[in-house]
Amino acid sequence: MSRPCLFLDRDGVINVKLPDGAYVRTWDEFRLIPAAVDWVRLFNTAGYLVVVVTNQRGVARGLIRPEDLDDIHARMTAELARRGARVDGVLVCPHEEATCDCRKPRPGLIREAQRRWDIDLGRSLLIGDSESDRQLAVNCGLHFLLARDGHIVDAPPG
Repeated sequence: MSRPCLFLDRDGVINVKLPDGAYVRTWDEFRLIPAAVDWVRLFNTAGYLVVVVTNQRGVARGLIRPEDLDDIHARMTAELARRGARVDGVLVCPHEEATCDCRKPRPGLIREAQRRWDIDLGRSLLIGDSESDRQLAVNCGLHFLLARDGHIVDAPPG
């Protein structure tokens, strides 16, 4: 039976976003946003899957090695779990713009998650911090919440 999913962007939603053009390249540079822990716990309790979907073109630009990015995500997932917040998966687009179908706002990461976990997109939600995230939600039929600094700042009426 299909399940709903909470999709989360990473930079700016789970961790503090660095200035444009800068990339979190090590775990020491990763700063967890406390509200993200609460959001994940809430949706875990409601029976949702939780999947992180993130563009990380620093890999394509040679600014971060894939194994270092994997380490950051393993530590992020472990730290969230330590705080009682389960993440079911992390899906990454490591490509440069306009070179793939997985770079947000294109639907590749969401489609991969849907296939992998049998997700009901109509009952799912994306929390993001950018117009690209909002457009991804529209492209995939997801509900969307805009987050800034650990607060939901824009939600659809009703």
